Amino acid sequence: MLATWLAGVGLNVARIDATAPAARDSIRILDVSERAHARYRDLIVTIADGAPAFQPAANGFPAEIRFGMTDACFGHAMIAELIRPADRPAAGEPESAGFLTLVARIAKSDATVLVLGETGTGKEGVARFIHASSKRADGPFVAVNCAALPDTMLEAMLFGHAKGAFTGAAGASEGLFRAAEGGTLLLDEIAELPLPLQAKLLRALQEREVLPVGATKAIPVNVRVIAAANRELAEEVAEGRFRADLYWRLNVMPLLLKPLSQRRLDVRAITATLLLRHLEEGDAFPWPTNAALDRLMSHGWPGNVRELENVLQRAMLLRRGDRIEADDLAIEAGTLAACQQVRAAPKAARNVVRLADAARSSEAAAIEEALEACNGHRLRAAERLGISERTLRYRLADLRRQAA
Repeated sequence: MLATWLAGVGLNVARIDATAPAARDSIRILDVSERAHARYRDLIVTIADGAPAFQPAANGFPAEIRFGMTDACFGHAMIAELIRPADRPAAGEPESAGFLTLVARIAKSDATVLVLGETGTGKEGVARFIHASSKRADGPFVAVNCAALPDTMLEAMLFGHAKGAFTGAAGASEGLFRAAEGGTLLLDEIAELPLPLQAKLLRALQEREVLPVGATKAIPVNVRVIAAANRELAEEVAEGRFRADLYWRLNVMPLLLKPLSQRRLDVRAITATLLLRHLEEGDAFPWPTNAALDRLMSHGWPGNVRELENVLQRAMLLRRGDRIEADDLAIEAGTLAACQQVRAAPKAARNVVRLADAARSSEAAAIEEALEACNGHRLRAAERLGISERTLRYRLADLRRQAA
């Protein structure tokens, strides 16, 4: 049953003899009765009634996981997350596994890719997967958020600049295109590029060369470009905010990421990933109950994966028992529910929530709600928040740095 489930989420598995020689980099899933043959990279599985548990690999001993039939669904999701390749996004839906198979096929070509999806759906993760699955995998992967830099700096950041090209340019800079030479350049939130810079980007893509600011001679580049946007670029073209010729140059291989609300089984897989990511060394794994998983999988997740991560981090800090219960999840009422949860938490847990963290959480929630209400449109969201669009860009960039 486990092998069938793993194959259904796109992971290559095969039955093995635990006593046979194993490839050095392989990960084997062994029954607890085969413990004597386990290596450090392997995973030992015990299927038994009782409380589920997970022990990470440490001190030369392999990771171990134990669960009964009651917790089998999340147990299978945990196993999948423990054995999947590091660059492959988490997937629990068969449709998502099929999508990743398509992405891997696209990665084999050198075509420009346009990744579309709401904020927080995992566009950068898909871009990294494309890079890792491509013939450029040994080259650099460089990501730039076009909304996080001042307009005056973007051209120099992308294309580089000559010494003395502008005030403060004490030396020359190669720029991100040349930094990604032989690899992949992700232009995230490309809809935020100013129109004049869009024309220069188009020329760079067509001619495969860049002209640094202040230079007189263009420099050839060998870079695969992946663009990402949280708004429909065709609508931006219709509104005159995005160049039609650049849109068609980028739209060679479009990929649309569905919102998390349409990927229920992915919620379970991503939950396993996030709990493993935020597990502190030495802490017991906070295995969620089925009721908690049902609540997570039934929520609409307007903030997508970022919202899910916030909810799980709070639950890990403020849970009342060894497991994450449904009542430990403050999701429906957003920030208000989170604040109420903090007040209701045991005193020992309350000490870990700082005022600065609460303020950041409130700001992030307000920004996410404004972007959701405006369908990701930054200018309208900024007006709704009573700040400038530039200030909103800086706030978003700051929140991303804190979350990294």
